[in-house]
Amino acid sequence: MQIAKVRDETPTIKSFTFHDKLAAKASPGQFVMIWIPTVDEVPMSLSSINPHESSASITVEKVGEATGKLHQMKAGNLVGIRGPFGKGYSLTRARNVMIVGGGTGMASLAPFTEQMVEKKGCKVTFLLGAKTSSELLFLDRMKNLLASAKGRMVATTQDGSYGTKGLVTKSAEQLLAKETFDMIYSCGPERMMQKMFFLAEQLHVPFQASLERFMRCAIGLCGTCIIGKYRVCKDGPVFLGEQLREVKEEFGYFRRGLDGRKTSI
Repeated sequence: MQIAKVRDETPTIKSFTFHDKLAAKASPGQFVMIWIPTVDEVPMSLSSINPHESSASITVEKVGEATGKLHQMKAGNLVGIRGPFGKGYSLTRARNVMIVGGGTGMASLAPFTEQMVEKKGCKVTFLLGAKTSSELLFLDRMKNLLASAKGRMVATTQDGSYGTKGLVTKSAEQLLAKETFDMIYSCGPERMMQKMFFLAEQLHVPFQASLERFMRCAIGLCGTCIIGKYRVCKDGPVFLGEQLREVKEEFGYFRRGLDGRKTSI
């Protein structure tokens, strides 16, 4: 598949757009396997889904050999694409929704939020967190979207360079103490999602989170992405609070490496 467009999002993150009829029909939260020739095949969430143009995008942080090679690619270069795979976010009839994102977790949350704001009678509060202002992924995209839909945007940076200073989970905790929400969605660093899960459990609010694990086959055969009794590639990557409750001894604490052994998060 030919890369149609490359866009710099932050100093370490780029988005790659391509034309693919299957990916363009994906549900927000699903992922594709991207093959970087001569290097590796890696899972990537879809950060934009446009069925009208038969296009989709992935948004990639430069963190290793495969993503480093991908970051060197330009429009016209070729990559392999398999998918989409997995279970995405489930829309609910909730009237007051909180969405909490951080880092490249924004990739799956952006198209989902675009879908959510189309629901009539649904108020969306989006909390976006990062270490510093330059790492606030899709900030303008979310601000413009929520402004047009009369939603609410809360940005948090750990160094205070933009928005509220501190952790995004603290902002979420403060809002949850003052306001009743019918649903919470989250994607980002797993410790952040674990904190949001605990808050949702305490307040008895339905919860969904998209998990990241090491994936090879993407169809539930190899077992590299197991968390508890679940295979993240097939049973997820989006999990309900009820499912996370079953794996709470592992969620936020451990993941499995290439050899299948648990390593601390």
